Amino acid sequence: MAKYDVLVLGLGAMGSAAAYQAARRGLKVLGLDQFSPPHGLGSSHGETRITRLAIGEGAHCTPLVLRSHELWREIEQETGANLLTVTGGLVISSPAKTATLHVPDFFANTVAAAEKHRIAYRLLTAPEIQERFPQFRVRDDELGYYEPDAGFLRPEACVAAQLNLAKKYGAEIHIDEKALGFEASANGVTVETQQGSYAAERLILAAGPWLPGLIGARYASPFKVLRQVLFWFAVKGDIDPFLPGNCPIFIWELQGPEQAIYGFPAIDGPQGGVKIATQQYEETTTPDSVNRHVSDEEASEMYRRYIAPYLPGISPTCVKAVSCLYTVTPDAGFVIDFHPEWDRVIVASPCSGHGFKHSAAIGEALAELVVAGKSRFDLSAFRIGRFA
Repeated sequence: MAKYDVLVLGLGAMGSAAAYQAARRGLKVLGLDQFSPPHGLGSSHGETRITRLAIGEGAHCTPLVLRSHELWREIEQETGANLLTVTGGLVISSPAKTATLHVPDFFANTVAAAEKHRIAYRLLTAPEIQERFPQFRVRDDELGYYEPDAGFLRPEACVAAQLNLAKKYGAEIHIDEKALGFEASANGVTVETQQGSYAAERLILAAGPWLPGLIGARYASPFKVLRQVLFWFAVKGDIDPFLPGNCPIFIWELQGPEQAIYGFPAIDGPQGGVKIATQQYEETTTPDSVNRHVSDEEASEMYRRYIAPYLPGISPTCVKAVSCLYTVTPDAGFVIDFHPEWDRVIVASPCSGHGFKHSAAIGEALAELVVAGKSRFDLSAFRIGRFA
């Protein structure tokens, strides 16, 4: 049996980055995925992901996204891929908000992170938002945080580019090969798949919503898998206000509904629509049992409650809709840590709906953990033991 320095299980956002970063360090790498990434069955699809430098989930995350932006540009140069587009980013909130995000005080945390890490930003009053971004029907008591260096990533392209680089640097990539489980000991790790067995010095578990089924029953309880729905709606009239350059990515803690919304410019012109979504925490599921169909009723309800009152330029015509999966922890924080029982197994669940923007740097951190047992990044906030 061939033995690898590291086996990466799951090749979405985190796994593709880890495989690439480990291979470029000269490690013998095997990457495994039960599907053919990039695919639309996990958490790394949907055409766009927001990236922002001041992190409302906590200033401790900002070093990861800053490094990720550097890495995306390096990967673009090496591959010719288009991964990161800067559009500016707008966060809207108010004391009267009823919608909440996955962490409390998201707006204040964002401002605090910008101050701590010297991220360029500007606070906008409601009249200033209305003048600069008339797409948004804000109320008089709402306030905006505008970050000029925010934007979006193309997740499928990011995964594909990093897998191509992993192969360029010598990694073996096995797709359409489902892992059945693993065994770890003081001497290494063995992974069983439907096709065979593989041995490695280290294992990175980057299986996204499939992680709870692999990590062991004793440690699976903090990870809940939730169905999310992404919508693309047509524009009523002129598309120009919603094109990149005129429309920022946005996050809006609304007054009235219980869920915030987030969205993007119309990146594919009039035919592509404007992508807008909420974060839903009601429906626990599994990747094998999730309802992947999005009904017309869901689209109509989304428009009625979350779009029509706030974005008057968007029409009720739903161009398309897809479902995806969040893997969520109780504090909406990441888990990047050695397995509690097996120090040759690294658990990588940078999850809870805000991980993609950090994934390039997290791949680097995972490779550092394999090589040296520690990373240059402070990963102390991401220890799995905090849920014990």
